[in-house]
Amino acid sequence: MDIRIQKTTQPKPKPDEHNLGFGRIFTDHMLNIDYSPEKGWHNPRVEPYGPFSLDPSTMVLHYGQGVFEGMKAYRTQKGGIQLFRPRENFRRLNRSCHKLCIPPLDETLAMESLKALLRVDQDWIPSLPGTSLYIRPTIIATDPFLGVHASRTYRYYVILCPVGAYYAEGFNPVKILVTKDHVRAVRGGVGDTKTMANYAASLYAGEAAEHEGYTQVLWLDGVEQKYIEEVGSMNIFFVINGELVTPALNGSILPGITRDSVLSLTRSWGLPVSEKRISMDEVLKAHASGQLQEVFGTGTAAVISPVGELKYGDQILAISDGKVGPLSNRLFDTMQKIQYGEMEGPEGWVEEVR
Repeated sequence: MDIRIQKTTQPKPKPDEHNLGFGRIFTDHMLNIDYSPEKGWHNPRVEPYGPFSLDPSTMVLHYGQGVFEGMKAYRTQKGGIQLFRPRENFRRLNRSCHKLCIPPLDETLAMESLKALLRVDQDWIPSLPGTSLYIRPTIIATDPFLGVHASRTYRYYVILCPVGAYYAEGFNPVKILVTKDHVRAVRGGVGDTKTMANYAASLYAGEAAEHEGYTQVLWLDGVEQKYIEEVGSMNIFFVINGELVTPALNGSILPGITRDSVLSLTRSWGLPVSEKRISMDEVLKAHASGQLQEVFGTGTAAVISPVGELKYGDQILAISDGKVGPLSNRLFDTMQKIQYGEMEGPEGWVEEVR
């Protein structure tokens, strides 16, 4: 399928790479692809970045039928551009589509159209260490209709954002609040799906945590509220008595691609690794006995985010003396080197944009 390219006549000034922040600056162009039952996915086009018109009755605005992804493009030391496991993102996007009754997007079309967009906006990819170009593919339901059922028409679009560190703390340990008052998802719902509603459901508890001086919320299971699930924007890992432990995927936890990468790397290093159901009580006991050695989160935005403090009710758990632990540091260093082309990763993890 031919990808039409229309370049902007009013390019924006490039930002200062030393002060990028996260999620506030957008490039000159975006990708759009439409869907209708008659034509399927059609009319892929790279166009100037800008607003598009939606009828006030557009279904995504009322019923939240939409999905999205997050990935990054990296500038290598030799000036090349590469993506980290992008095909896994498109596979996950289609799994989300299935849950939300959205027609699957052809993964070859998704990959080639993304590369076309990146080639047009390649000058926006920053080159300073720790910076990258964040990529946000999104699909929204576009039927103008008030009725609770799946839309017939959809819009797929991709926007790009040059970014620095996701958290203001950078790679320094963050503080996490374990919530006992709110739940985000339950098995059988859409907790394992990258859809808007999951994140809307996290906002109230997230605001409450921020008011207490905490960066994020750690969610417990929605039934018994005792088993650890994930952080608002990250999967969570614990190092307990030398073993790396993370909650098993159970239908209400997002299957993170960085999570999977960490599991693959640590297993290849011969370290003991467990994916299992783990309760907050187990974490408390491990901390009390001195066996809780590290806690860290994983995600596309932050990559590896060490946790220096957990608060659970009235209990405050200091982790690793508030310092970055050795495994967190090794994983972060290895992941960064693979992503920026300084180290060869497992086969298929890196895709070049030519």
